Amino acid sequence: MIVSASYRTDIPAFYGHWFRQRLAEGFADVVNPYGGQVHRVALTRDAVDAFLFWTRNATPFLPALEEVSGAGFPFCIHLTITGYPRALETSVTDADDAVTLAHALAHRYGPRAVVWRYDPVLISDLTPPEWHRRTFARLAGELRGATDEVVTSFAQIYRKTRRNLGDAARRHGFAWRDPETDEKRAILTDLAGLASEAGMAFTLCTQPDLLVPGAEAARCIDLDRLYDIAGRPIAGRTKGNRPGCFCAESRDIGAYDTCPHGCVYCYAVSSRRTAKAAFKAHDPAATVLRP
Repeated sequence: MIVSASYRTDIPAFYGHWFRQRLAEGFADVVNPYGGQVHRVALTRDAVDAFLFWTRNATPFLPALEEVSGAGFPFCIHLTITGYPRALETSVTDADDAVTLAHALAHRYGPRAVVWRYDPVLISDLTPPEWHRRTFARLAGELRGATDEVVTSFAQIYRKTRRNLGDAARRHGFAWRDPETDEKRAILTDLAGLASEAGMAFTLCTQPDLLVPGAEAARCIDLDRLYDIAGRPIAGRTKGNRPGCFCAESRDIGAYDTCPHGCVYCYAVSSRRTAKAAFKAHDPAATVLRP
């Protein structure tokens, strides 16, 4: 079993103590976000083939990574670095610090253990197409050698995303838009070329209609990568979460509406106020991240 921690929230940045307690006790309880049922996920060495960690800031999680590595668990870290303005990302770690961390992680655990996520691409007055080309080129150059893959996608505009973006736009005085397909493909073509120049594979997450020359469909939970990290085959099957997803099957131990980073485009948070309240009420000793 592959355990995902977590595409629903940033466990490494905010819930490392909880994760370490769960690892020590050998299980985590997870509330189904759609039905409310509680399921137990074993976190023992016999049960877990590998961990996938998703984060904007792995620094608070470094002691946990040492424990995970010391216990013999293979793992991969998806590290999101976009360098967006604070109006879009209220409290994420500084991009330069994140780049430094990426190199440190690659040095400690190997470059196959780190995947860069420039995700999502959001077009706004603050981040027009040329801003993305310039910022992506800079970050790709700085991350050369720390990773061999960058994953991206355009922002998915769900109802809550539209509401949160609208609120932020009114508050900070900017406009945003969801470009037409041709414009998205043109931007991605340029980014793919920049990734290639930096020695990185350029992969696109669950947007098959936007695949351009130089881009491949992403497998964020990638059995081949985990094989290279572990030095042995990792059991699993492809079971994506939505059309165009080629991830291997996993069990996620996170919870929605618990990440207080304040990224206004986030699909996993209905409101930052709700997420901050959940974080404040969190009990690191509980078996479940959020009741």
